[in-house]
Amino acid sequence: MLRPSLIVLILSLSLAACNKAEKDGKSAGAEQKTGASAERPLQITPEDLVIIQSNALASGPVITGSIQPERRADLRAEVSAIVLQVLKDNGEAVKRGDLLVRLDDTSIRDMMTSAEEAARASAQSFDQAERQLQRLKTLRASGMTSTQQLEDAEIRRNNAQSDLVAAKARTVQARQQLHRTEVRAPFDGIVSERKVSAGDTAQIGKELVKVIDPDSMRLQGLVSADKINNVKLGQPVSFHINGYEQEFIGKVKRVDPAANPTTRQVEVLVDFVDNNQPRVSGLYAEGRIEAGSTSVLMIKNSALIRDGDKAYAWRVKDGLLKKVSLVIGERDPRRGDYVVRSGVADGDKIIRNPLSTLKDGQKVNLTAAVQPPALLTAVSASAAGE
Repeated sequence: MLRPSLIVLILSLSLAACNKAEKDGKSAGAEQKTGASAERPLQITPEDLVIIQSNALASGPVITGSIQPERRADLRAEVSAIVLQVLKDNGEAVKRGDLLVRLDDTSIRDMMTSAEEAARASAQSFDQAERQLQRLKTLRASGMTSTQQLEDAEIRRNNAQSDLVAAKARTVQARQQLHRTEVRAPFDGIVSERKVSAGDTAQIGKELVKVIDPDSMRLQGLVSADKINNVKLGQPVSFHINGYEQEFIGKVKRVDPAANPTTRQVEVLVDFVDNNQPRVSGLYAEGRIEAGSTSVLMIKNSALIRDGDKAYAWRVKDGLLKKVSLVIGERDPRRGDYVVRSGVADGDKIIRNPLSTLKDGQKVNLTAAVQPPALLTAVSASAAGE
């Protein structure tokens, strides 16, 4: 008969052997699953691929600059006075003739009152001198006055007339000065910058407000002088504006006849071809004047894999993935695509958005695109109705 301690030892060894066998079985099963998943082909849809093809690449001088309004006014003080009121703030819309800034007109109004009184007194003096001259002319005709008296009367009349003209001029000037204490909008637009506040002292020439017409935006760009011979009026221009995702299209309106003496660049004005334009001035813009175009192979930026100065792409051919090395050229500013100098051919299929888990030589299966749930529901309902 076996001892109890020996029976316990035999049972422990049996349980350990069973556990080892079970673990070995699980490990073998996991290895088989891993091998099966490694051999499983990559499933992709046509939407995951992009076909390399030739496209027109715009060529021409690069243009950089900023967006500026054609109609803008820097309204400055024309009289020295205290700012009483600022009626419009930055970004507010204004109509032509709207009051923007009111200056203190107390002293100017007093000057105008004094000038008007002086003009009335000069008018009375002139009338009196004119009547006196006419009386002396009558007396001279009858021989009752001398020629000297008549000439003196005529001189007094002429001096009074000169005083009257000068007084009227001072009145007009004072009225103009009074009118200049009210700064009004010269055209329909918006206030782009307010320079003063109530209580400020406005000296002559001090900038008060800026008004721009947001519908008259254009690109004021600069082109290198050695490329200016390729720029012609009416040429299309494609450019991007800082802060906007979209691409803008314009055309060359004017080329400055003189280059900047410091930078040796020439200013080129570009008009927008439609109403699709920003309503903010001062934004940086960069683009290209399309002086010509060439047909080259292009590749999407999303399909490129960068590794330092090198570029790669994943090509699908004969059901296999292949990592190919590319020689990349310039970038098309209109679409963001890159020129492919070598590495792929026209018609090659490239993974549109490659993942880091792709492997060279991996098998690929092309499957139909999966319909969205809403579309599947509509199709099922239509089938049920039939």
